[in-house]
Amino acid sequence: MTGFASYRAGDEPLLVDVLEADTPLRLGAKQAVLGKNLRLDTRDLTSFFFARFDRRLFDLLVVAAAVEFCDRIKRRPAWGWSRSFDVRVAVHEPDVWFAPKTKALLEETLSFLTGDVWRFRFEARRQDEPAPVAVSLPLPPYRALIMPYSEGLDSLAVHALTAHATNSELVRVRLGAGGVDKAALDKDRKPFARVPYKISVPSSPESSARSRGFKFAVVTAIAAAMSEVQRIIVTESGQGALGPVLVRSGHAYPDYRVHPAFSRKMESLFLALTGHEVRYEYPRLWHTKGETLAAAKALPTPPDFVTKTRSCWQSSQHASVDGVRRQCGICAACILRRLSMFTAEIDEPAERYVWENLTVADFDTGAANAFQGHTPALREYGIAGVLHMDHLASLASPSAQTRAFHRVIRLTADALGEEGGAVLAQTQDLLNRHAHEWRRFVAAQGDQSFLARYAASLAA
Repeated sequence: MTGFASYRAGDEPLLVDVLEADTPLRLGAKQAVLGKNLRLDTRDLTSFFFARFDRRLFDLLVVAAAVEFCDRIKRRPAWGWSRSFDVRVAVHEPDVWFAPKTKALLEETLSFLTGDVWRFRFEARRQDEPAPVAVSLPLPPYRALIMPYSEGLDSLAVHALTAHATNSELVRVRLGAGGVDKAALDKDRKPFARVPYKISVPSSPESSARSRGFKFAVVTAIAAAMSEVQRIIVTESGQGALGPVLVRSGHAYPDYRVHPAFSRKMESLFLALTGHEVRYEYPRLWHTKGETLAAAKALPTPPDFVTKTRSCWQSSQHASVDGVRRQCGICAACILRRLSMFTAEIDEPAERYVWENLTVADFDTGAANAFQGHTPALREYGIAGVLHMDHLASLASPSAQTRAFHRVIRLTADALGEEGGAVLAQTQDLLNRHAHEWRRFVAAQGDQSFLARYAASLAA
């Protein structure tokens, strides 16, 4: 899947001008003002540029913020998927960004990731961004690995496993602004503590958020450059990295956010832009999330998966009980979490979820008694969450492996630099283990559970 033939948008491109204040706009362009709509936080910038201020990397953050702004302000079409963007960005070194190879890699990488058509044009900033005040922030003396770190299960487990297995110290890059250890971060200043920019949009009609993969790849690559490290650990296990590409939702474009093919494109883009070589590695690609948790649980000092992690996609508005935020328990991320905790035999209180009980026959009665937020959308999330796991399990059967499935195998093999037959065998083994885990989990909820009923709908 190369070139732009795969990314077609049926409408005129949305013009977006990401410029300094008081800069004339193109006719009909949406405005994103640097310092207003796209704000780079001084303190968090310092955590990235504590050693030296590289304006080329600063501009890469601005481009990432511009992409997120575009991704949020234009709704995807009701029929189809792709949108088209024509983005004008003010940068310090426009000639670097206009270099044919760099510009082509940027546009192709984003089109591959989001399924949209992207075109960029660059112009010189009117004023240079002032360098953040230099501070002394500690880096491990024997660092060799960059690890993105969030509040997810894989993040905590793989950090523990990697720290146990290697003598090299990890440089952690925070991927969220509101993590579970926010209070600790405020007291203890660390490198790469938070994503250093915030986006403000007049309205946000689109929630697919495919560009998030670009943001996270950018901040980890910058952290690698600042730390003089090449290796970046992608913590996702097999179901999370391959599942969203193998199992598409409706008319949606495949989700490549943590797939190796997208990582290879980011490596090429970062090298062309900065001259710094990075390599994204996938140590748990051929393991299920449950296997990853079980391995971390077996460590001499296992992580606290129950209280230190969160997986749910839902906001507090849709996943709170008596004013206390929980995880919904029924979206695809929550179903995978519950399946994986079950597989690893990690006990988690039902009260951690809005949907406390998966064994009931009626979907609505599975929620906490005090929950008042029942909506048709949540029911759809519940059905989709179960069907995603179920569809992925069905792919263990060769009869369900279509041409699209084998295209993903070839794409994955190319990205890993391995033979297609070997990748097919590893994928088949992963799917067999996922299917076994899924059948055990569904059976544990009982034949009359809504979970079993939704799962059985595929074979009906």
